[in-house]
Amino acid sequence: MLDFYYMLYSAPCRSILMTAQALGLELNKKKVDLDAGDHLKPDFVKINPQHTIPTLVDGDFAIWESRAILLYLAEKYDKDGLVYPKDPQQRAVVNQRLFFDLGTLYQSYVYYYYPQLFEDVKKPADPDNLKRIDAAFAMFDTLLEGQQYAALGKLTLADFALLATVSTFEISEYDFGKYPNVVRWYDNAKKVVPGWEENWEGCVYYKNLYLGGILNKQ
Repeated sequence: MLDFYYMLYSAPCRSILMTAQALGLELNKKKVDLDAGDHLKPDFVKINPQHTIPTLVDGDFAIWESRAILLYLAEKYDKDGLVYPKDPQQRAVVNQRLFFDLGTLYQSYVYYYYPQLFEDVKKPADPDNLKRIDAAFAMFDTLLEGQQYAALGKLTLADFALLATVSTFEISEYDFGKYPNVVRWYDNAKKVVPGWEENWEGCVYYKNLYLGGILNKQ
């Protein structure tokens, strides 16, 4: 059994839940309440000294950082290359999309929203950081030109990670309607990615827990 330390409101955690469902993997879900300090308890720090979620434990092996977990699950359990192809060049394309999500699209969310949500002294929205989001979506729109999926013309790990991120933007009321390729991809992904319902449940949970205050100010 795979132990999965997570919170449903976390986009990176949700990407792993969807991937596990696609691969037919059963996860032993263990909620970690960051607000309550669960991640700082000695038992968890022993597993993950960086004390972050998501964290996956497979027997005596522990791994954290969501994209690393996605790759581990695919490399170990996706024997037929269902969502992570065997060809090195095809894998490189999927990896590029995963790292685009990590370093550009999801990071633009962090730059803009996190200071308003999680810093000790809440900060107003920075319009320059909103431009980061616009630029990230514009690039994603370019990557999706003529494509139904995020990479390789079929469902891959990239779609799970990016769907978790883009749905978080939607619940945060960022309007990406001016990016038609993103809208088309998103509408399709919601239909074909296993676990979409649980992902959206997590988005609503996140909105109710954190977003109400800043959305009321917009």
